[in-house]
Amino acid sequence: MNTSLRPSISDAPSGTQHHIRAGEHAVTVTEVGAMVRQYTVAGRDVFVPFGVDEPAPVFNAAVLVPWPNRLRDGRYTADGAEHQLALSEPARSTALHGLGCWYRWTAVESTADSVTLELALPAQKGWPFQLTTRVRYAVDADRGLEVRVRTTNVGTGTAPYGVGFHPWLSTGGAALDDCTVRLDAVEHVTVDERLLPTGVEPVSGDHDLRATRSLAGLDLDDAWVGATRDDAGLAWCLLGCPDGRTPAVWMDDSMDCWQVCSADHIPGHERFGLAAEPMSCYADAFNSGDRLARLAPGESHEVCWGATLL
Repeated sequence: MNTSLRPSISDAPSGTQHHIRAGEHAVTVTEVGAMVRQYTVAGRDVFVPFGVDEPAPVFNAAVLVPWPNRLRDGRYTADGAEHQLALSEPARSTALHGLGCWYRWTAVESTADSVTLELALPAQKGWPFQLTTRVRYAVDADRGLEVRVRTTNVGTGTAPYGVGFHPWLSTGGAALDDCTVRLDAVEHVTVDERLLPTGVEPVSGDHDLRATRSLAGLDLDDAWVGATRDDAGLAWCLLGCPDGRTPAVWMDDSMDCWQVCSADHIPGHERFGLAAEPMSCYADAFNSGDRLARLAPGESHEVCWGATLL
């Protein structure tokens, strides 16, 4: 048997590790899922890391394509045809976080402070479209991590499309109850018992995070829209920690949706960090059409977000 034709595959469950650095900012990006396995500033975690010897336990900083969050019953209609996807979250009868998480992404460009990976997502059962997605991770000694994602429809048919990201902000070893949160958004997405959307309302009560507030007693797994922005056009989610540091995620005006999760109901990972998820659309957009992109053959969609330690 000619073994010389076998592809080179890392022994790590997450595949080849791509390391980039600028100043005190260090990032490790994985081949599987194009996930950020680790992001530190001067040795302090910005994102909750996962081990090189394990698959990502909770979608850690994954690229969620071609849809973020949940899809009701795994069903949707495109161009008049109904499609059925596998139910990756069977307890809620949903298809969760797209298809790209567990594919091996190909590194197409690499420098000391950046790496670009590409996924050619094939047509498959329940997904008759072909997309190519490129994600570029770059670190800057002053600005931190910047992430740009561009997806192009390289097949036939108009593909429904959304993208999201799943970083877990690190408390630096503190209890989440001893941290604070601030979120730049003015509308909260209401949900049913399956965490599927039922409407949108102005923020109030526990869902009004416009001013910094304690996370003690807050049980969050919610989406927000109506992002508000600073003078640079960025919307932020900030996790204030007892060590005086603030892990933070921002998104530019290419996205308008947040998902924030305190992990109260993830067995084995209860309140281990705070998910701050920028998204181009929220749950079940394939069915609601809200903020959904529709990519005709040859069309592309691009978003940008980033993170840092304040």
